[in-house]
Amino acid sequence: MTVTAEAHLAAGQRILASARFRQILSVAVEHMREPPVDTAHDEAHLQRVISAALEIGISEGADLEVLLAAAALHDVINVPKNHPDRALASRQAAEAARPILESAGYTEDEVVLVAQAILEHSFSAGHAPSSLESAILQDADRLDSIGAIGVARTAATAARMGSSFYCADDFSGAARELDDRLYMADHFYRKLLLLADRMNTGTARAMAAQRGQFLKAYLEQLETELPKFQIETSLS
Repeated sequence: MTVTAEAHLAAGQRILASARFRQILSVAVEHMREPPVDTAHDEAHLQRVISAALEIGISEGADLEVLLAAAALHDVINVPKNHPDRALASRQAAEAARPILESAGYTEDEVVLVAQAILEHSFSAGHAPSSLESAILQDADRLDSIGAIGVARTAATAARMGSSFYCADDFSGAARELDDRLYMADHFYRKLLLLADRMNTGTARAMAAQRGQFLKAYLEQLETELPKFQIETSLS
């Protein structure tokens, strides 16, 4: 690690230990502990996103005060994947973050920048990042959607929605429209396999490469495990 990177890491550690960051983090954690707990968007997800944001932010030279605050509050409002307002979740989280930040003592300029990063981080909302911190938060959150963790989170979300694991008649959606509300595997083809190539920063692209390969290998293995013979299970 270079001297500059070491200095950035030390700065990041000071931010993580600061009273104002601990205050906003406690609010975010309280929201995530409210039942029913979504295991795809729980404390562990929050820890991973903050850690990845710090790692990328150090490498890319980001404003860590803004970035880490945005990472802490990016899911302070979490709308279920199958809810009609899902695409509005990041806007709702950005608005909810403002009074939390103000109460903790963040400046007006910091509040604006943090809220903007939260607004722009969501894949569902389709926003292009307008700052380095927004770009890194997008990357950090999307990294948690791929690799082994991504498979586990996707399975958890599918179970929460009551989705089937796959479409037995057309696994990859070659001759049908993909629907990740019906089939878990469709979510890989509709979104997750695209993410490694859509990272904003060079640091995140390097981190995502192996995770993207893991997703492809997982899907290939899953398809080999499908039943080779059609078994009639109808009771009629």
